[in-house]
Amino acid sequence: MTNGRGSRGGWTAFGIVAILSVMEISLSFDNAVVNAGILKKMNAFWQKIFLTVGILIAVFGMRLVFPVVIVAISASLGPIEAVDLALTDKDRYQELVTDAHPSIAAFGGMFLLMIFLDFVFEDRGIKWLAWLERPLAKLGRVDMLSVCIALVVLLVSATTFGAHAHQHGGAHADKAETVLLAGIAGLITYM
Repeated sequence: MTNGRGSRGGWTAFGIVAILSVMEISLSFDNAVVNAGILKKMNAFWQKIFLTVGILIAVFGMRLVFPVVIVAISASLGPIEAVDLALTDKDRYQELVTDAHPSIAAFGGMFLLMIFLDFVFEDRGIKWLAWLERPLAKLGRVDMLSVCIALVVLLVSATTFGAHAHQHGGAHADKAETVLLAGIAGLITYM
């Protein structure tokens, strides 16, 4: 007989899975809309490549391979060692993924920031908030403005947050250099 705590834990887990499922589905629909816009500009051959290779990379690469690669690089492990660690010592693997958070956040953050800035500074035919979009489009004519803004944000982030990034074991490590390097890598990847 259970005391009810197991049942509550099960409902909590069910709730978390339900929320994550809804979030994943909604983000997938969002990506599908963007991908459809990209696909219509491609010829049939590249559409097939995009749909096969792209789906494989998105589903398996980003969810299975990428975390192992991050752990291998950040912990200076070989890929086989990282996979073995993921399969045999989940607590240590989780610590290594958590410790890699500043570099993951900096890389992804810079990439997403560049997408946002290039969108904001783009001169579009249809304007919903013309009073805001027109001046931003004029600013967008300044060569490399989005890159300059992104680099300033990266520098401020690295010196503010990177210098006090948490590391497992209770110690704080200076991750400013890691944040800078990962952010620059994200910027280069975008460009």
